[in-house]
Amino acid sequence: GGKMDDVLSLPVLLTERFQAVTGVDPELRPATKPQFGHFQSNVALRLAKAEGKPPREIAQRIVAEADVADLCEPLEVAGPGFINIRLRSDVLAGVVTGILRDPDGVIEQTTDPQRVVIDYSAPNVAKPMHVGNLRSTIIGDCFARVLRAQGHTVIAQNHIGDWGTQFGMLVEQILFEGIDADTLDLASSVALYRRAQEHFRSDEAFADAARRRVVALQSGDGQTRAIWRSLIEVSKTGFNAAYRRLGVLLTDDDLAGESIYNDLLAGVADDLAAAGIAVVDQGALVVFVPGDDAPLIVRKSDGGYGYAATDLAAVRYRFGTLDANRCIYVVGSPQAHHFSQVFAVSRMAGWVPEGGVLEHVGFGSVLGPDGKMFKTRDGKTVTLDTLLDLAEDVAAPEIAMAAVKYADLSTSLHKDYVFDADRMTATTGNTGPYLQYAHARVSGILRKAEAEGRASDGVTVLDDPAEQTLALLLSRFGEVVAEVATGLQPHKLCTYLFDTATALSTFYERCPVLKSEGEVRTSRLAICAATRTVLAKGLDLLGIVAPDRM
Repeated sequence: GGKMDDVLSLPVLLTERFQAVTGVDPELRPATKPQFGHFQSNVALRLAKAEGKPPREIAQRIVAEADVADLCEPLEVAGPGFINIRLRSDVLAGVVTGILRDPDGVIEQTTDPQRVVIDYSAPNVAKPMHVGNLRSTIIGDCFARVLRAQGHTVIAQNHIGDWGTQFGMLVEQILFEGIDADTLDLASSVALYRRAQEHFRSDEAFADAARRRVVALQSGDGQTRAIWRSLIEVSKTGFNAAYRRLGVLLTDDDLAGESIYNDLLAGVADDLAAAGIAVVDQGALVVFVPGDDAPLIVRKSDGGYGYAATDLAAVRYRFGTLDANRCIYVVGSPQAHHFSQVFAVSRMAGWVPEGGVLEHVGFGSVLGPDGKMFKTRDGKTVTLDTLLDLAEDVAAPEIAMAAVKYADLSTSLHKDYVFDADRMTATTGNTGPYLQYAHARVSGILRKAEAEGRASDGVTVLDDPAEQTLALLLSRFGEVVAEVATGLQPHKLCTYLFDTATALSTFYERCPVLKSEGEVRTSRLAICAATRTVLAKGLDLLGIVAPDRM
């Protein structure tokens, strides 16, 4: 690549140059104070132990041999043997100018484009979407955006619960009440579900009829299938309304419910049995996974298939038919054991190609302000709409959605987080609205400058440490995005954007933009424009609207 490619992630580039000399990772750390430069490395202290020489002597050798003059001011050895690294101002200025000239270049395109299946959202038909669906949807949407931005092909698979025993109960209740299934909406189908459950518990004859109805559904009975299809249509309308409200990218094209695997289940069972991977145990077909006490049940003793069989069929389909290289499952942490078994069995069966990746990204629970599981007063799971209403009670819709998404993505996924609408929607502190505010504020400054007819074509002056800190952060955006694409930890992108917004705020305090003059002014406007680009692109990857005014 040309000069610009080199500059995009300065820490990565410097690390490579030092490693060529030291043979080990220099572990560059941001300098503790501006007078020590931009980075420090203690690599000489680590090598000294192995080589039995004084650390300062090793540091001097590294400084002499490292080929970094095109990036850095002359290196300094400090204290017991630390190496202080200060980037050249023209190099930092080049980064910012590069972002202005090629805003799309800030996200590095992958050299190894893959087909990535992401299994996320997965609400149940005829049930309201709940907190678990909310987290899965937001996290999966972020992964889809990040991987697509890098040039991967993302195949979203919304594994909705559209099959199984609950449909026997629902269809039977519809026939019992004489309802026209096409007239239901999501709220009335949820109410119907509650009545059907109650009926099932209290009336043995109804329960038997519901069980027979499941068999009718599975064997393709016309009337049963027609009602089943109506229930799915009603729920789809509800799901799509929720996705629009959340501002996520899922559409009907991404629906791939449990029902699509029905015809594959027998083949999964037969092939596992034929290969000797699955064995009959107490009438059920099971797989004993090495190192695991509980077997994975492929087919129950009554001949029915559980959701393990469906998930096995899905793995086989995703690698075999969809031609995936990588499958990411965004499902709550309690399912970790289930997926470790399904993945192990899929590998035993040879359904995962060479180099194929299977990842379960688990996530914690949403807690109420009291720090306990978020439940309604009568102990029920909180619906998605109730939760979003709480946020919209204290903020406008796009700010409320920013608050909810950022609260979800900014903590380590496996941790639980507290849903506190007031704190989440604040425009100060580490929140989504704070980042939106930073974007709106910098947009405002650029609007004023434009009105005065003074655009900016690049950075020429970069003297203040606050300007340099901001420029250095901007150079790291591509590297952070790449890290989220591999490690699937969105909080690293959140932290990066928060640091950038904070550095922007310090920059305003120390470096007047509109009141400055000449080259300093055009330079500072360029820093503002580049920062706006990075904030806008970063927020978009989180699925958050970047407003121009707030």
